[in-house]
Amino acid sequence: MQVKCTICDSIDTLNDDSLQAKRLRNRRIYMYLCRDCYNRIKEKTYQRIETGNFRLYKEKKKVDDFI
Repeated sequence: MQVKCTICDSIDTLNDDSLQAKRLRNRRIYMYLCRDCYNRIKEKTYQRIETGNFRLYKEKKKVDDFI
């Protein structure tokens, strides 16, 4: 299966039987990132976390007293 990176537009080949290929086929919402782009985003995110200005907002769940 040929896939295209959404950031750098490089074309890679995935094994048709792999889990990632199955996810891309069945759920078209998933986007493919090549290893270089994935690692670059990962490193930049860790750098932002180390600065202390990075905040990860989590969904606040309401507590229902009746349940």
